[in-house]
Amino acid sequence: MNLPSVSVILPAYNCEKFIGKAIQSVLQQTLSDFELIIVNDGSTDNTESIIHEFNDPRIVYQKNRENKGLINSLNTAISMAKGKYTARMDADDICLLERLSKQKAFLDQNENITAVASTIEFINDREEKIGIWELDRQTITPGQIKKALLRQNCIAHPTVVIRSEMIKLLKYKEYQKNIEDYDLWLRLLNRGLKIAKLEEPLLLYRVHDTSITSLHLKTSNPFFKHLVMKMKFLIHFRHISWFAVSVFGSAIMDLIRGFFKAIKNIFGK
Repeated sequence: MNLPSVSVILPAYNCEKFIGKAIQSVLQQTLSDFELIIVNDGSTDNTESIIHEFNDPRIVYQKNRENKGLINSLNTAISMAKGKYTARMDADDICLLERLSKQKAFLDQNENITAVASTIEFINDREEKIGIWELDRQTITPGQIKKALLRQNCIAHPTVVIRSEMIKLLKYKEYQKNIEDYDLWLRLLNRGLKIAKLEEPLLLYRVHDTSITSLHLKTSNPFFKHLVMKMKFLIHFRHISWFAVSVFGSAIMDLIRGFFKAIKNIFGK
């Protein structure tokens, strides 16, 4: 039996409103040599019945009897993946038709790159385009991405395709809940590995009231969140490098920026 070239991992929890279109966007890819691993994390709505409406042999379905959280679902799917590359996908987003083929081709042609993302376009509940992420468009090359990641996350998680051998080795960390992707990028860079990005938007990223992005945008002081994540990264890492020293410096800056942000919030603009 031939193994798929790409394993698409899609965690799903109570996403009946959007998961059908997310799955369809993967199954319609111009690249057909993939498997779609869906982990239903104990959904209590109609998510499961919608998943079962799709009769495609490329779908691999895993159901958790109870909700175990996103990181557990991601790591479960990673352990199941058989492809050379692992692609992230969220249950409320939409892949554009050539996403997988273009990212696979890039990694095939650039063996020095461990992971490749793409830029995104934001959409709302009605699939209307509502804007772009400026930082996303400003950070394309490995150098630009590395520099930006010292301060803040510049990569849309569901756009990433990564070499499976590396994601199986590193996986996501439970102690970095809600910011597990940023932590993974730092751990990759700390090993001297490179992350690139295709400038062409290959994913429609949905923003709605319950999305992680929407909730993050409402966070009043993200600097402290970044500070905590970076300190956990530094405490747990095992590969000392100048990059780690730079992360420590950026954490100090997060502390300073967070302090002044808190003061500003207390006393007003």
